Formats: sequence, structure tokens, C-alpha cells
Amino acid sequence: MAELGSKGVTAGKIASNVQKKLTRAQEKVLQKLGKADETKDEQFEQCVQNFNKQLSEGTRLQKDLRTYLASVKAMHEASKKLTECLQEVYEPDWPGRDDTNKIAENNDLLWTDFHQKLVDQALLTMDTYLGQFPDIKSRIAKRGRKLVDYDSARHHFEALQTAKKKDETKIAKAEEELVKAQKVFEEMNVDLQEELPSLWNSRVGFYVNTFQSIAGLEENFHKEMSKLNQNLHDVLLGLDKQYSGNAFPVKAQPRKKTKLFARLRKKMSRYRDSTPAKANKSPSPPPDGSPITSPETKTVNHELEPSTLEAPGASIPKSPSQPAEAAHAGAEAAGSEAAAGDEASKTEADSGSSSLPAVVVETFPATVNGTVEGGASSERADMPPGFLFKVQAMHDYTATDSDELQLKAGDVVLVIPFENPEEQDEGWLMGVKESDWIQRKELDQCRGVFPENFTERVQ
Repeated sequence: MAELGSKGVTAGKIASNVQKKLTRAQEKVLQKLGKADETKDEQFEQCVQNFNKQLSEGTRLQKDLRTYLASVKAMHEASKKLTECLQEVYEPDWPGRDDTNKIAENNDLLWTDFHQKLVDQALLTMDTYLGQFPDIKSRIAKRGRKLVDYDSARHHFEALQTAKKKDETKIAKAEEELVKAQKVFEEMNVDLQEELPSLWNSRVGFYVNTFQSIAGLEENFHKEMSKLNQNLHDVLLGLDKQYSGNAFPVKAQPRKKTKLFARLRKKMSRYRDSTPAKANKSPSPPPDGSPITSPETKTVNHELEPSTLEAPGASIPKSPSQPAEAAHAGAEAAGSEAAAGDEASKTEADSGSSSLPAVVVETFPATVNGTVEGGASSERADMPPGFLFKVQAMHDYTATDSDELQLKAGDVVLVIPFENPEEQDEGWLMGVKESDWIQRKELDQCRGVFPENFTERVQ
């Protein structure tokens, strides 16, 4: 009998809960359709919005804090492996062996202590702070259901009162249910109206304490870690002094495009060797007596009349204001045979050149890798064309090819761009030593490539 009674009570509760859900669902539908008014509390709704925002921020902070702790743990493991590697490679007969072992042990303890304090003072506090939200969230949801029950009871009571045929028994029962629903709702509403603002204001102090704890722990950790690093630096410095003769050599990056500049120098050398021989040759007069013109002169928008170039060796002047100088330069370039000509021909050539019309000669500034030589106002006259910046050699470098610079520690190099950017290897620069440039001013003979990692920029 007891079991049947127990089952009957359970069935009655289930039926009551089902009836409540149906009533609430019906009330919500009526409210959405506008057929029933809804009790609203704007102040409480603002508190709920603040609560949801606070919960979202706290959840994100907890997630990021766990990520931070995981990173600290990973950094601890990486640091531990690195110190273990140092202990393995550190030979027993080297000085400071015991010190390195002690430093490694203290390093591990320091990381462990830092991680544990972060868990105790930040993560656990964070978990406690967020632990109060689920209960309040469920109470907010329950308060919403009780509000729907109150509205439903109120609407039912009002409907009975406005009915044409009034039933006092039903009205009394409906009034009793309305009072009961109102009492339950107001009790929950009052409690939440007090707790939610207080919870919202507590976030400031919690954030301050949490981040102050993290910042303080980090500060102490880095102070202690810097001491250990300084001790390790001193130990390794002593090892370096004892074995100073076995210094690690600094090496340049390998060059892929080798000997490109060397081939360029050879071509320019052959060109310079062949230029004087061509200049000493005397021009032979053409069989038809036509005048000889300079192949290197370019004119724009002008055609010279044949009568203006009657004499051999006459050249076009660079500007209309210098006819005599241009004619004299052309006569000298003609060689010994032109100089042995009769005086009348020379006079005729001079008079002809002086009567030349105005010739416009366009000059275009030379560019190197897009940099205008001699055209930039910021470029100083005492620097090589296309000068970029200065570097100073930090280590000695022995050239391994004819197009490389030989450097000594302390040498200052003036960096210039490559004529062909495709010839530049990664980690290599083109330049000329400042001392060579000051003494010789010959860029083609002094410039060369050098490894960038052997130098340091000074300008």
C-alpha cells in the first residue's frame, strides 16, 4: 500500500508539472500574440544583461588563464630539456661543472614554484568566482517561470471577474492561486534584485586582485630567473676565458651566384684596354668626301645640314655657347693626320662649326637599381654614386673570390646597390672600403661584395 501511495504521489506531481508547463506555454503564446499583457521590470532586465556580460567575461578570462598556465608548463618543460642538454654537453673536466648542475636544479624549482603559485592565487580564485554563477543563473530562469505563472494566474482571475456569469467559488480559488503565485515570485525577485547588483560590482575588485597577483608573481619569477641567468653567464664566461684559443669562427652565408662580379670586372678591364687603341687610330676620309660625324652624339628634334660638317674630325658641340671648344676637341681627337692638314681646311672647319644651329642635347641621369646618381639632393659629393649607408666590420673576413672585399675588424665600408639586383645573394652586400674610396676615388677598382653578418650598420 505504501508503494502504491508513493507511486500515486509521484504521478500526481508529474501531472501537476505537466499542467504547469502547458499553462506557461499557453501564456507565452498569448503574450507573443499580444492577446495577454506581460509584467516587465526594466531594472531587473538590466541586471540580467549585466549578469550575462559578467559571466561571459569571466568565462573568457578563465579560458585564457588556463591557456597561460599551459604555456608556462610547456615553457618549463622546454627550459628543463635545454638545461639537461647543457649538462650533457658540459664535460666533467671543464670549470664550473657543479655550478651548472646547481643552476639547472634551481631553474627547475623556480619554474615549478611559479606555476603552482599561479594555480593557487589565480586559477583557483577564478574557479571560486565563477562557481557562484550557475546557481544564480538557475534562479534567474526559475524567477522567469514564476513570473509567467503569476501573469497566468492574474489573467485567469481577471477573466473570471469580467465573465458574464460569475462563479464565486472559482473566483475565490483563482484569487487564492494569484496571491500564492505573486508571493513566490516576489520572494525570488527581491532576493535577485539584491544579489545581482552586488555581484556586478564585485567584478572590479576581483579583476584587480587577479591581475595584481599574476603581475607580482611574474615580477618575482623574472627577478629570480635573471639571477640564475647571470650566474650561468659568469660560469660560461670563465669557461670561455680558459679556452679562449678555441673561439667559434663566424662564417658568412654561402654564395649561390658566385663570380658574377668577377666576370663583370674582366669585361670592364678588356673594354678599358681596347679603348686607347681605338682612340689612336686616325679616321680615314670616306671615298665620296662625305663628312665624318661623331657616333656618340645624339640630337633631339634637329637634323644637321651637310654644309656644317665639311671638315674631317669636326664634332658636334655639346652646347651652342661653346662652338670653338667643341671644334678644338674634335680636331685633337682626329689624330696626327688631321693635324697635318692645310690651314685653309682647318679655318673652314672652324667657321663651319661656329655657324651650327642651336642643338638640344638631352642628358639622362644614370640610375643604379632605381637610384638616380648625382640627382638626389641628399647624396653627398664625397660619397660613391648610389651610396646607401655605412657599416663597420665586427670580425675579420678573408676574401675567397676576386670580387669580394678583404675586411679587418674596424674597417668602415660604404654600401652601394648592385647594378643588377639579380646578382645579389642573400646575406651579402656591395660596397667599397671608405679608406680606399678616399685615396683612389675609383669605384670599379675598389668595390666588392662582403657578408652582411660580419658587419654592423653605423649610418
